[in-house]
Amino acid sequence: MKRFSYYLISFSLVCFMASCSDDEGPDAGGTGSTGTGTGELSEEWYAGGKLGTAFNSTSSAYEQSTPVVDADPEMAASFLRGETFFEDVFIQGSEPGAERTGLGPLWIRNSCIACHPGYGHGKRVNRYKASDFGNGYLLVIYDTRNDAYLSSLTGMPQTQAVAPFKAPLDEDQIQINWLEYTDEWGNRFEDGESYSLIYPEVVIPESAYYVPLESGNELIDYAFVGVKLESTIGIYGTGLLDAIPDDSLKAEYARQEAAGVDINPAFFKNGEWVKQYANAVQGNGKQEHPFRFTYALSRGPLMDAAGTNAIWNITNVTRSDRRYHYMTAAYAKKASADPDVQAKFYEYFPEWNKTGDVEQDIYDYLMNQELPVEMDDQDYIDFAVWHRGLAVPAARNLDDPVVQQGHKLFRQIGCATCHRPSWTTGDDNFTDPNLFFSDGDSRLPRYPHQKIWPYSDLIQHRLHMVNDIRTGWCRTTPLWGRGLSPLCAGHEDRLHDCRARNVIEAIMWHGNKESDARKSVEQFRKLSRDERNAIVEFINSI
Repeated sequence: MKRFSYYLISFSLVCFMASCSDDEGPDAGGTGSTGTGTGELSEEWYAGGKLGTAFNSTSSAYEQSTPVVDADPEMAASFLRGETFFEDVFIQGSEPGAERTGLGPLWIRNSCIACHPGYGHGKRVNRYKASDFGNGYLLVIYDTRNDAYLSSLTGMPQTQAVAPFKAPLDEDQIQINWLEYTDEWGNRFEDGESYSLIYPEVVIPESAYYVPLESGNELIDYAFVGVKLESTIGIYGTGLLDAIPDDSLKAEYARQEAAGVDINPAFFKNGEWVKQYANAVQGNGKQEHPFRFTYALSRGPLMDAAGTNAIWNITNVTRSDRRYHYMTAAYAKKASADPDVQAKFYEYFPEWNKTGDVEQDIYDYLMNQELPVEMDDQDYIDFAVWHRGLAVPAARNLDDPVVQQGHKLFRQIGCATCHRPSWTTGDDNFTDPNLFFSDGDSRLPRYPHQKIWPYSDLIQHRLHMVNDIRTGWCRTTPLWGRGLSPLCAGHEDRLHDCRARNVIEAIMWHGNKESDARKSVEQFRKLSRDERNAIVEFINSI
């Protein structure tokens, strides 16, 4: 499975480091915040803290387990079992004992790694094909009048189906067009060096929709349907972000609000939360968890966030707490009345109870709330250990003079305002709004009292890009480890829809006159080429 020899070496190294005094380790060189100049390794090298950092900068850097996992043989074995659910391809069927069955009846991808190449950020593509490895795009289809998702489609629209069912959306008709963009500076820095900017437009004709176009369960005109792209992000280190205390997150919101920073009033206003995350289906429905995951800040704690939901709704593989399909009633109604589906339904599902009313039987199957469990509890526990147990790659080259210059300039021009460098985790008595795991469940890795360096404030800001993200609000993406993306994921595409093909383009997409990062970009433009490149080198090192 994984490189056991590497784990043993890595674990021995970490144990040696932990036995030394604070921040002691290999000779880092350098001075100041990136090195002590005394042979010690300064804290920022440990991007995930002592308990969450893996010293691996190879093509498998995103795949490593944390020292916490490595120190517990039972947890390490669970981690290795759990990662197979991320890497393996799910197939149709539900034969007892068969591996990775249960795909469908509708699905988005047949594996997690297809969306997260090398465990990283999805890559920019020119066509929307679920079978294209590395295509991390998810469609965002919404009502342009109120930004609400179409209620006849799932929040993550499905483009694949197991026969005899038909996909809610025909992906063969989806077009992605990449358009050139010229900013107010003519795509040139003050010293004359040029750069290029592109952005995607997605076209989905009305004929591509199998389901009716509904918003709030009411039919809407096709003219009001908007489409955007959002790409998957890297999944390493999410357990560490989960360990940041709720009160620390609230304090950061309050600090920025007091400083006059534009805060999304849907989440926070006048020093208090406007809303918090709740799970009213599997959980108790109480709003008691700050939102911290996804671009749209749609999820709270990790145990009910992107990964634990994605293993269900991307593949539609059921588990004990979700014995139903990721499905809309609008689709079930449409499919159950479809003569083609009716003609083949019993052939493909011979085990299903036949009442003589095929339309009702199809509808009941699609909307059933007590389907057989396809991913058992131990499998899900292993998956959760793996997800919470992924380490952050250690920072690299922080003792390099160019990187140190970029480190200083990054802060001087204000990038660290939103890309907050560090946080300190709390007791990490994590919660699960899904109520599958108990608070601080001992079966899962924990990261108490670690100084971590994600370079994100975990708050939404607005950049006002052309063909922007839905609602215009986007959570600040953590920068840690992203410099390894070309090696690990095979690309360096950035931003929510992969429109930035490199760091320079990502920075310049922050430059709109109304952007929250406008002042930083104005200062970045005035830097010399060497100074700009120093910032890029720093960003790629953290």
